[in-house]
Amino acid sequence: ASSAASDVYKDSIKGVDAAIAAGDKDAASKALTTAISEINRAASKGVFHKKTASRKISRITVAVNKIA
Repeated sequence: ASSAASDVYKDSIKGVDAAIAAGDKDAASKALTTAISEINRAASKGVFHKKTASRKISRITVAVNKIA
């Protein structure tokens, strides 16, 4: 289901991925904070299940923490 919430969620994930690819720890951390709130917002609006949201948050957090 495409909605404004899912579009914003996808954009926030892309921002985190771009910062990880660039190896920019500071930008990745800022993007992660935004992404987490957008994932939770999307979950609360029913875009996906709250446990799916939790899993997505966990995975991007691990990816950001892997940047040395």
